[in-house]
Amino acid sequence: MMAYADTFLAHLDAVPVYRPTVGCVIPCYNEAETIAGVLDSLLNQTRLPEVIHVIVNNTTDETVETASHYAGLHVRPDATGVEQSTEIFVHDIGENPDKKVGALNYGYSLVEGCDYLLGVDGDTTPEPDAIQALVDEMASDDRIGGISAIYSIDDSALKGPVEKFLVAGQRAQFAAFNMQNLLRGRNMAVLGGQFSLFSTQALRDVVGQTHQRFPWVRDSEVEDSLLSLEIKSAGYLTKISAGARAHVGGMTTLRSLDAQQVKWNFGAIELMWPGQRGDTKGQPFHPNLRLRWFEHLSMVTNLITRTMFFTLLAASLSISAFVFNPLWLIPPTVATILNFRVARSMRSANRSDYAFALFLPLAEFYMWIRLGHFLRAWTKFASRTQTDNWALQAKAERGSGNSHWAPVIALAVFLGALVAIWIQLSIATQSQVLAIGWPVLGIITIMQTAWMTLKILRRYQGFTV
Repeated sequence: MMAYADTFLAHLDAVPVYRPTVGCVIPCYNEAETIAGVLDSLLNQTRLPEVIHVIVNNTTDETVETASHYAGLHVRPDATGVEQSTEIFVHDIGENPDKKVGALNYGYSLVEGCDYLLGVDGDTTPEPDAIQALVDEMASDDRIGGISAIYSIDDSALKGPVEKFLVAGQRAQFAAFNMQNLLRGRNMAVLGGQFSLFSTQALRDVVGQTHQRFPWVRDSEVEDSLLSLEIKSAGYLTKISAGARAHVGGMTTLRSLDAQQVKWNFGAIELMWPGQRGDTKGQPFHPNLRLRWFEHLSMVTNLITRTMFFTLLAASLSISAFVFNPLWLIPPTVATILNFRVARSMRSANRSDYAFALFLPLAEFYMWIRLGHFLRAWTKFASRTQTDNWALQAKAERGSGNSHWAPVIALAVFLGALVAIWIQLSIATQSQVLAIGWPVLGIITIMQTAWMTLKILRRYQGFTV
């Protein structure tokens, strides 16, 4: 009897376990400097995708030539020593009016027969176990329609203090966003195109329900956010991985950061705002947009408190009415502690991250930069100006355009107008304005400080970003 049982179990162990198939799609636009590193990182994965399609579009550099060196079959052992293989194909689709969206949809048509589609940006390098972690989590629950890696901004090979400052700010921004998603039951508001795994069945369901030809559409400035909403609306879960990690390229100039952040904010506003301007209908009550609403309300609060403080301070000094109160040191102290906790939550935090967190003027200057992006996006949305923000971002990344100076000019005009109005007021009126303004600011600041304190006290449940 025992011999029969041993034989049965041996035969059972020999039965092959189904291995889900993964088709990787890498949309590329002028990625000659980074595509080799991306493909190397994919070939060094403990779990290879079955196929990798590099979709080059609208490129003007040597992306095709660089990627072509990797074309063909590659065989690698997995973690247990068993050989696995992947084949790399390089497609140059030439001029493509739909840009990244068109490249993603082209790739989707090539891998639709796979169980999963892995979307990877042309400047993203995953850690060696990233694909395995995403596949394991996706396969463990059929309700998951898409799952994103934890992203951090690559801070290697930075050239100067400005680049280091901007990347440190983006790293802190990404870390805070990722932690919020992790603490919300790992429900991911945005399945970022940098490194996310999608169920192809979920993508087919989205295509069917929305009557679209492909999963990604050009209507939105944030194609990944829109697709995430549609996957959720199709009845699937959108998650962030607890273990898969990937490093993405950051914006190293004010010009490129401005273009990227304005595009992201503008696209989010379109999704949040009731009604419909183009082919994409706003969905203000969609569960995936709750975090977006919170972010925008938080930015409004930051704008109000900072504008009021510096305006009231200047006004008080102008009539020698300012009296220092040590209580005003509490909010910046709490903000610094919160920034430090964010840095501590980063698995790969370095000296630049801690310097950014602990030296408040750095974090404060970066917040003012973000407020400029925020105001530019809302201004563009309110003006109903028809602009191609994809093209503007590409232009900015090439080093062209001066739109990033618009917030500075607007701030100078605003301050000039305030000064002109202030000097026309009588001393009695000026004193009355200050008597009302400072208490109002104090109430708002107390509420904001209390909220930051709650965020400091919140347990991170063992998560790192």
